[in-house]
Formats: sequence, structure tokens, C-alpha cells
Amino acid sequence: MARIMVHWSLGLLLATFSQVHATNHTPVVIDSVVASLYRDVNARATTFYAQSSNYEKKRYTVNQQLQQTTSLEHKVQLLLEKDAINETLRKLKDQYLSDIAKIRYLKGLQIIKILYEKTLALDHHFATVSTLNEINKIANPNNYDDFKNIKELLETDRDKKSGFNLSALLGSNIYTSIIHSFVSLFTNNQASKIEKESSMKQVECILDFTLRMHSDLNTIYFETVFLQKNNESIMLELEQLFKEYTKPINYNTSIKECRENDNWSTIREDLNLYLEVLNTSIAAGKEPSKIRNLQINLQFPIDRLLQFITQYNAFIDQGSKFYEKFGIMLNSYENEQQCAEKIPAAYITMKQNIALSIEKFNTAYKPIEVNGSKLKQLLYGINEYD
Repeated sequence: MARIMVHWSLGLLLATFSQVHATNHTPVVIDSVVASLYRDVNARATTFYAQSSNYEKKRYTVNQQLQQTTSLEHKVQLLLEKDAINETLRKLKDQYLSDIAKIRYLKGLQIIKILYEKTLALDHHFATVSTLNEINKIANPNNYDDFKNIKELLETDRDKKSGFNLSALLGSNIYTSIIHSFVSLFTNNQASKIEKESSMKQVECILDFTLRMHSDLNTIYFETVFLQKNNESIMLELEQLFKEYTKPINYNTSIKECRENDNWSTIREDLNLYLEVLNTSIAAGKEPSKIRNLQINLQFPIDRLLQFITQYNAFIDQGSKFYEKFGIMLNSYENEQQCAEKIPAAYITMKQNIALSIEKFNTAYKPIEVNGSKLKQLLYGINEYD
């Protein structure tokens, strides 16, 4: 059972590590890294089970002899030998679990490092999404030369008695400026029907596009800001996770400072010092509670990491759905082909960026597939078929 538990746990963590790293490196490199990890783990497991098997065989032989002997002196000798074998097996198991904890801890640290890079990339991604000012330029006809020219012409030719000017505030508003321009155009007695139709023809695509897309474009902006705020929360959670993750080994530097100073090797050194204390305790064969506490102190941060992975997955799933919605909204303008000459290039660029973002959410920011029963297996090494 213990063997199954360890293999489930390691197998799932290595699979997780492979999926996370696959977004940043070529598959060939990842395959070689994962293959190397499996070789190292299997080599350690093979050594442990070979050693354990030999001692278990000895214990079996001793048990058989205990049942057969009638000599009290021989029984005492056999019981002492059995106790020595049990103590050796316990030490072998504790040392093996210590080595496994080190592997899991370092792999977890690599995952945290990768997730931090991903959240930094996401933060940069959201920061480069069109600002409200840029979206306003696309969504407001007052920013189009053709519409501004019509407004100026109508202002020049308007009826001084019945006409009126909008304030600067209302004049910049998409709806009031359009209504005012329509009223001015249709009530302009100095312009002929042909001139009015020509003016309308000149701005019809601009008006159609801005009126149809104004609300959608603003929705995209504000929901992107919402995602950015959520990403900032994820970043804070990750920084706290790193703090908790490295606390047991007495590493007190923030992940930001660690990354900036490329201080990852120091964490490994601190881990080795921690494991030295653990291994010394194992070799001494004393204070089993201390040994257990030292092992739990390494296991708890890994459990905390898995909880964070669930949170990260939920955020990436949310972001992916948001951008898929953005793509549908931007592709919903049915007169795009008819008005291709009047549609601003920024709109086309935004569509391309959204499509690229959807691809990134499905690849570079892809959720880590550790959920449900798999999460339970990774946390506790429980096979649902046991």
C-alpha cells in the first residue's frame, strides 16, 4: 500500500511539473527533464524496496524461528534480532520519505517559480490591453474626421434663429452629438436632399459601427480591468504562498527579491541544512515525533501549493471564458465587410489581440490539471481503486 501511495503521489506531481513547464519550453526538453526525474525517483525507489525486501525476508525468517523454538534463551535472542530489524526498516522508511519529501519540495518550488512568471506575464498582458482612452477613440464618432467634418459644416450652415450649439460636455457625448447632428442635418434648409444623402452616406458606416460597438467595447475594457485586479490578487496570494512555503527551512526573502537576485540556489542550500537535521535525527533513531514533525513541515507547504493551484486554475478558466466572450462580441459586427474602409485599424488590431489572448489562455496560461480525485491522490497518495 505504501509503495502504491508513493508512486501515485510522485507520478502525479511529475505529471503536473511536466504540464506547467510545457508552456515555457519545447516538448523535447520537457520530455528529457521528466524522464530524468522519473529515472532518479525510480532509482531511489528501487534501492529502498530492495533494501526493505531483504530485511523483511530476514524478519519473516525470525518469525518462523520464533514459532518453532522452545528455548527461552533463543527466543530472547530472536526477539532482539527482530527489534533490530524493525528499527532498521523504520530508519530506511524514514530516510526514504525524507528523500521523497526533498524531491516533492523542490518540484513544488519549481512550480511556484513558473506560476510566478505566468502571473507576471498576465499582469503585463492586462496592462497592455487597450486603455479606456483608446477604446473611446474607437467607439465615439466624434473622434472620426469624416464625422467631425460634417459637424463643422453643419455648424457653419446652421439656421442662426432655430439652431443651437451643444456644450463641450454634451458635444463629446456619443449619443447627444449624433442626435444633435441628425437634427441639424434634417432641419438645415440650406442643404439639398442630395447633399443631405451624400453627407449621410459619408458617415453612415462610422455611425453604424460606433452605435453598435460602443457598449461592447466599453464592456471589454471594464471586464479586462476586473481581470487585472483579480490577477493582482492572485499575485499577492502567490507571494504569501512562497513565504509560507519557504518558512519551514528558514528562508525569509520574498519571491520578488528572490527572482530579481536569482537567489533560488540559496533556497536549496537552506533545504539541505533542514534535511541534514532530519537525516541526523533519523540516523540517531531517536525522537520519532521530532522526525515526524520535520517531515510534516515539508509536506504542509506542498498541500498549500495544491490549494493555490486550484485557485489559479479557476482564475485562468475565468479569464479564458471572458476572452472567448470578448471574441464573440468583437466578431458580432455584421457590417464589418461592408464598412471595411471606415472601420479603424485599431478595431482590427484589437480583434487580433483578443484571438491571440484566447490562444495564450489555452497554452501559455493553461490551467494545471490537478483537480478532484487527482488532487486527493497527489495530496495523500490515495488511489481511488484501492
